[in-house]
Amino acid sequence: MYLVVSGAVRVTAYALSGRETTFRDVQEGDTFGELAAIDGRPRSADVIAIEDSLLASITPGVFWNLLRDQPTVVADVLARMCHLVRQLSERLVDLSTLDVHNRLNAELLELARAGRSEGNVAIIDPAPRHADLASRISTYREQVTRELSALARAGILERAGRALVVRDVARLARLVTAARGSA
Repeated sequence: MYLVVSGAVRVTAYALSGRETTFRDVQEGDTFGELAAIDGRPRSADVIAIEDSLLASITPGVFWNLLRDQPTVVADVLARMCHLVRQLSERLVDLSTLDVHNRLNAELLELARAGRSEGNVAIIDPAPRHADLASRISTYREQVTRELSALARAGILERAGRALVVRDVARLARLVTAARGSA
């Protein structure tokens, strides 16, 4: 199991065709690798650094000793696993039921909520690369570029230097809620 001491990493998998699918980004203070440490099976994804990172590792044996000896660690691990299962379940439903336009809206809303907010405006800094967004929502970079342009024309999104500015978070949230409700 690994702890991101500083920096950030991306959990991703590649299909035989070479197409990348991103599961999540792991930020400073968060962990990954619990599944392999728990069940002893090979890892189910690749992890790549998306910025300079420092990681700490715990062997499966040490991890199991922590689980046996520290009930608070067990509670924390279970809470994290529940959160990840819910997050991946929501993503699976979105991938199965929403078109590219609405999957991108949902991803941007998630990034906006995690970014810096000023009232109804959110700043996603730095802006994710189009290819990274495509990997997250299972589409192609060109489709992401077209959809981002449409959102800009609609006044919902704008580029500001290295950041993306969501001009109307509430409107974006209504679009996502309507799409998920009709899916």
